[in-house]
Amino acid sequence: MTLTRLVPDDRLELAVTVPSPAPARERTGWCAATLVVTGAAGAALLVAATNAAEWDTGHQFGLFWLGMLVFTLPAVAWLVRRRTGARLRVAILTAYACFTYLPKLLRTPDGPLFHDEFAHWRQASDILLDGRLFEQNPIVKVVGDFPGLHSTVASVSALTGISIWHAALFVLVVAHLLVVLGVAVLAEEIWRDGRTAAVAAIIYSLNSSFLFFDTQFGYESVAIALLVWTLVALHRAMRGPAGRVRLGWSAVTLMLCAATIATHHLTALGLIGMMLILCAVASVRALRRRTPRAVTWTAWALTGAAAALVVAWLSVVAPRTAGYLDPYLARALDQIAGMAGDSGEGGRTLFRESVAPWWEQLAAFGAQGVTAIAMLAAALRLRSRPEGDAVSRSGALAMLVLGSLYFPAALLILTPSGAEGARRSWAFSYLGIALVVAPVVVAILERKAKFALLAVCAVVMVGNTAAGMNPSYRFPGPPVFGSDTRSSTPEVQAASDWLRSTQGRDLRIVADRYSGLIFGSYGGQRPVTGSHSFPTYDLYLAQPGRAVSPRLIEQLSSWNFGYLVVDRRMAREVPEIQIYFETNEPVPHSDKPAFTLGQLTKFDATPWTIKIYDSGNIAIYRFDFDSLDQPVRR
Repeated sequence: MTLTRLVPDDRLELAVTVPSPAPARERTGWCAATLVVTGAAGAALLVAATNAAEWDTGHQFGLFWLGMLVFTLPAVAWLVRRRTGARLRVAILTAYACFTYLPKLLRTPDGPLFHDEFAHWRQASDILLDGRLFEQNPIVKVVGDFPGLHSTVASVSALTGISIWHAALFVLVVAHLLVVLGVAVLAEEIWRDGRTAAVAAIIYSLNSSFLFFDTQFGYESVAIALLVWTLVALHRAMRGPAGRVRLGWSAVTLMLCAATIATHHLTALGLIGMMLILCAVASVRALRRRTPRAVTWTAWALTGAAAALVVAWLSVVAPRTAGYLDPYLARALDQIAGMAGDSGEGGRTLFRESVAPWWEQLAAFGAQGVTAIAMLAAALRLRSRPEGDAVSRSGALAMLVLGSLYFPAALLILTPSGAEGARRSWAFSYLGIALVVAPVVVAILERKAKFALLAVCAVVMVGNTAAGMNPSYRFPGPPVFGSDTRSSTPEVQAASDWLRSTQGRDLRIVADRYSGLIFGSYGGQRPVTGSHSFPTYDLYLAQPGRAVSPRLIEQLSSWNFGYLVVDRRMAREVPEIQIYFETNEPVPHSDKPAFTLGQLTKFDATPWTIKIYDSGNIAIYRFDFDSLDQPVRR
């Protein structure tokens, strides 16, 4: 409804414009109807993509992205409308978060599938069964030192009576929603505009970890939500007036930081890094008298206290973390040095032997170019338009620095050992990109370029996901040896069930990476897959008739290892991810298997191994170290 008044020269002048409540309700109804219809259509297409992948028809990629975009593009269009209200934006973001969890839910509806999920499922199951925290995990050694996720899942399972897996799904969906809403709230803390906040949440959802990696049953999936809300509390503590308000938000900041370090080591370290960047920016601005000293001191005090919590936890509770992380970084640096040297060794080829369609691969490279251009535009905008209060300005500049760290990680993605770390870092650095690029996107929207931006959104979502996750993680399909998601077969599961039912649980066994996942989770055993200090892979590498290292035998005997699992497929097939046991293994990797059948069947004749199970591909041997001096059986 428009109210007008008559001016002296008899011209009508607009006085007040009051939107009628009826059109507002009508817009809300149209929005709800649109998202319900497109959500149902998108879900149906995602199910069709899953079915197509199971039958290996080749249509799964097109169906999947059609399903994602059928819902995503209308949802984004409603979010970025100028007239969309705050409550409607929250409702749309909630629907968007729930829909974007569907791909992972359809991929693993009834049990763990990704590598780390087996470790976390085992840890939560043990807590529910035994009620003990901080027990060492047999699959990922440091998992037990960070019980935040597992204790939460076990508590939900105990209180509701649902299974560990379904309790985990509930916790993960809530965490996924909190990430989306948290990014929006953090963006509003910096830009003080709801439209920009909604755009920032959507941009963050385009990062390569959002759809599959940070939705898995893993401690980072929950810790990312804690990190985002810690930054929200930190900004409010910095902005709040002295007294109870500032003290209250400071307490919330430290509580969330403590919850983060109790949940995941890398996310806690990333949080401290982000807080340090914010402190450094605020300090520089304080020296130029652009930021009040109280704001800077608050940031440094909370960062120091948070860092003390992290150091104390890693030193007292989880001292093994440094040793766990060090080999990955050291090997990645060695491989980078090899790439830079004359030999050019140590690198990896992107999309090597990938079954992803050409347009996904092209979008993966295009997404990086779009991101670089967007960050350049954001930097120029921040330089030319110094808007916002002291806290907002410091937060924006800190996020620009954080987002810039996204690009050096591209160097690590080119190394086998560094690729995993690069992918994990993008979930952090993309937060900076989302927060500083969002105002640029809103400014472009003012020029009526909505459809062009929606097309760019589609390219970036497709490209980043393709760059971050192999098709075997995204889609089901036939068994593939050496895949973290498709190497579990009924034969391996039957062998693990047989060992548990006939020999018991918590047995110390030697296994390869893929058998170890099944025997260590569903089988309830304690597998070891080898390390530099405990090279159990030397058992498999030893040639027939050659003696195994006495030191290794002594380790196995003194540490009460009782069983050896041998997967004979290692003599016939090359692992899809080029790993037999562990990342830094001294095993040759080429286009042919690293083992001969003789190396894997030699245990039939050695006197100190007794075969107790054989299913064709999987053989289980019991160690009998008292028979070491006896002659080899013929």
